[in-house]
Amino acid sequence: MQKIPPVTRALLFINVACYLIQSLLRMRGIDVTDWLGLHFILADSFNVVQLFTYMFLHGSLTHLFFNMFSLWMFGGLIERTLGMKRFLTYFLVCGVGAGICQEIWQTAEYFIEGLNNYEMVNTGSSLMPMGAFLNLWTTIGASGACYGVLLAFGMLYPNERIMLLIPPIPMKAKYFVAGYAAIELISAYASNDNVAHFAHLGGMLFGWALLHWWRKRYNRHASGWNAWEQASKGAHSSWWQRIKERFTRKARPSSVGNAHHTARREDDYEYNMRSKAEEARMDELLDKVRRSGYNSLTEDEKRELFHISRK
Repeated sequence: MQKIPPVTRALLFINVACYLIQSLLRMRGIDVTDWLGLHFILADSFNVVQLFTYMFLHGSLTHLFFNMFSLWMFGGLIERTLGMKRFLTYFLVCGVGAGICQEIWQTAEYFIEGLNNYEMVNTGSSLMPMGAFLNLWTTIGASGACYGVLLAFGMLYPNERIMLLIPPIPMKAKYFVAGYAAIELISAYASNDNVAHFAHLGGMLFGWALLHWWRKRYNRHASGWNAWEQASKGAHSSWWQRIKERFTRKARPSSVGNAHHTARREDDYEYNMRSKAEEARMDELLDKVRRSGYNSLTEDEKRELFHISRK
């Protein structure tokens, strides 16, 4: 089993730590969501910093568990694909984007329902000033950012199969993600629960936009983020890194065929797994060369090094 990559591990730790602190303070009668939760933009308690802080607060242990489970399940793979810095940027952009979309929806709801025409709100048991009522419109949780991570999995590994729990059948990631988005969109209009469905959709929307922008900017296939990561470091890499890059840089295999036969093209997951295995073997051989010289390689190892470097 692979170790959890550093950024994913840090995000898991920070969210759990924040929830523990949040719970301890609540036991003392202090609710940190009053300051750090994302308030409605027209409320007195709104602060732009809340667009960042709200994603590290959770309303219950169940809320925390499901968000962290999805981050643990998909975050590590996406971090290995995008790289640490880019994955952290992606996670935060999805979280902030989710908050922005939730604010847009709440603003639309505020004016559509005509709440701007009232100074008091009847809560059923008492009358509440509109300002105090709007302060209750608070969003917390990393769900939007986690939905963005889920979308990245569907975009970068569209044909990877996921085993559903109910019903227990395999489903390709692209259909799984599309189904989740459809359920969220329907729930946003059909349900009257206390779930920020438009924040979930907003996280996916901003994630989709960012991945498309990155892909267009660097003109890479979805499975080529690792090579792009190395290219972005080229100007500052050491001589050893440059030698390693020269041996490990590969073009994506394409379908080759004639009128009678067309070769099967690898899907993203197969290509990434094969590339990682070959890169690991290349590292091992080059480390041996660095320690003991090229002549320390056996004839088989020399042929293997030559074979991998020609790809």
